[in-house]
Amino acid sequence: MGAGLDLPLDKVLVGDCIETLRALPPASVHAIFADPPYNLQLRGELLRPNHSRVDAVDDEWDRFADFATYDAFTREWLTECRRVLRKDGTLWLIGSYHNVFRLGVALQDLGFWILNDVIWRKSNPMPNFRGRRFTNAHETLIWAAHSQDAKYRFNYAAMKSLNDDLQMRSDWFIPLCTGAERLRDEAGRKLHPTQKPEALLHRVLLSCTKPGDVVLDPFLGSGTTGAVARRLGRRFIGIERDPGYAAAAERRILSITPHDEAALVGTPSKREQKRIPFGVLVERGLIAPGDALTDRHRRWTATVQADASLACGTARGSIHAVGAAVQEAPSCNGWTFWHLVQRDGSLRLLDLFRQELGGEG
Repeated sequence: MGAGLDLPLDKVLVGDCIETLRALPPASVHAIFADPPYNLQLRGELLRPNHSRVDAVDDEWDRFADFATYDAFTREWLTECRRVLRKDGTLWLIGSYHNVFRLGVALQDLGFWILNDVIWRKSNPMPNFRGRRFTNAHETLIWAAHSQDAKYRFNYAAMKSLNDDLQMRSDWFIPLCTGAERLRDEAGRKLHPTQKPEALLHRVLLSCTKPGDVVLDPFLGSGTTGAVARRLGRRFIGIERDPGYAAAAERRILSITPHDEAALVGTPSKREQKRIPFGVLVERGLIAPGDALTDRHRRWTATVQADASLACGTARGSIHAVGAAVQEAPSCNGWTFWHLVQRDGSLRLLDLFRQELGGEG
């Protein structure tokens, strides 16, 4: 199904999430981020010593009569989410200890396949005022595929690049939403009690979508998902039952300037990179037999052979094997190690030739 078929793209839909989800076509969205009601009650850790209310969810919508009612609601909206999610799509849920375990059970019962639980560790958590429990300094995100055998998207290379070229871990240290990012009402009070930081959604959406994909948020709230989706060149659908929150979210999203299209491509995964042998460059005359290759520090110089092998002293073999041999290393990516010595003496990385050929499709 095309991304735009019968979909209210880039819209904030005001209404009940279950009824609105039922109006969407099946298998129509690439990713879902859901921040459902926590089902909070008046709990000791949310009260100051004088028993006054702390900044936490204080909305009748967030309270249910009992666990059975909450569970029934959870399964109903998750059923609709699974219906509208593409088979190769993924769903993210976020919750606290009040509800995340119940959400996890519902996910598995409905056929979702849990890929990771991610701990969002808050650098500036709300203190525990009564001193009767540990300070609650994290929330849990559950990342799930449509089913066990689903071929889902994970932008591993982009996540690694975002994490200073280290594998992204499942514990994310990100501060609460503060400062200018926090929406406020006319009296200067926080407009929405559980507004999520844009840094959190940036990481979520970057991990599992590509530009142009459709992201759904069935509990849009202050609009963080829509704002980040717009900035990253994704399309979005937001559902919010509170007209005040919906209006504020829409204003916020419209104020976002999307990133330049060229900056949204990101780092391709190994599966997305076109496999091109070094010999293709030699066959096409982009690199000729006899040309000299060197590393960026010009420590070693190798000569290209007619069969696309390299010769460097006693070392003979592929660009990878010779690169490893001269460094006395177990392996080497020859594409990012060797540079062509051009006629003017400047160096050009081999991988740039491969990228140009890959762009030919």
